[in-house]
Amino acid sequence: MRLDQKVAIVTGGGSGFGEGIVRKFAAEGCRVVLLDRDSQAAERLAAEIGPAIAPLQGDVSSLASFIEAAALARSTFGGLDILVNNAGVGQPPMALEEMDDALFDHIANVNIRSIYNGAKAVVPVFKEQGRGVILNVASTGGVSPRPNLTWYNASKGWVIAATRAMAVELAPKGIRVNAINPVAGETPLLKTFVGSDSPESMAKIVSTIPLGRLSTPADMGNAVAFLCSDEASMITGVDLLVDGGKCI
Repeated sequence: MRLDQKVAIVTGGGSGFGEGIVRKFAAEGCRVVLLDRDSQAAERLAAEIGPAIAPLQGDVSSLASFIEAAALARSTFGGLDILVNNAGVGQPPMALEEMDDALFDHIANVNIRSIYNGAKAVVPVFKEQGRGVILNVASTGGVSPRPNLTWYNASKGWVIAATRAMAVELAPKGIRVNAINPVAGETPLLKTFVGSDSPESMAKIVSTIPLGRLSTPADMGNAVAFLCSDEASMITGVDLLVDGGKCI
C-alpha cells in the first residue's frame, strides 16, 4: 500500500504499459483518473478494478483534456498527487527523410506536446499544495537510438531532457519529476516498431536484451509505483532504464 491515499492521473492507461501502471497503482492503494482516447478500454479496466478508477475519454494533445482530468481527480477523489504521462505513439521503421508531415506531427503532439499540456494543467495545483510527482514514460530509444526510428527516438530524447529540466526547476516547490526508459515490450505498439510480428522478428528483438525477454506492463507498473511513492522522496531528475540490460 505504498500509494495509499494518493490520487493520480495516468494517460493512456487503458492498455499496454499504461494498463500495467494503473493495475499496480490500484493494488498499492492509489485512486486513478484513467485518461485514454479509447473510452471502451478505459471503461473495461475501470469496471474490472472497481471504484478506485475513474475513466475519462480524452486527447493528450489537448490541454483541455488534462484540465478536465485534474478537475475530475479533485471532484471524485478529493485531490491530486501524481501525474503519469504514459500515452505515446511509435512509428514504423523508415528512412528519416521518408516520414510525412502528418505522422511527424502526430508523434510530436502525443509524445511531446502531451508533456507540456500535462505540466500546464497540474503544476499550478502541485505548486499551490507544495508537493506532487510527475512521471514521464520515455524510451531506450531516447538513450540508445535504433536506425530507421529517428523521429520517434528524437521525441523520447526530448522527454528525457524535459524531465531533467522540469526536475531542476520544480524541486524547490516540492515537486519531483522522473522518467522511465522501457525497452521493447509486450504491448500493441511492438509490431509498429518492428514492422512485423513474425517469430523471427520477435526473436531478433529479444536477442538484443541481455535478460532474454521483452518487458511487460507489470515491469513498468513496478518501476513507476516506486518512483511515484514516498520511498523515492530523494529521487528526482532520473530516467530509469527498465530495459533488461539492453543499454549497457
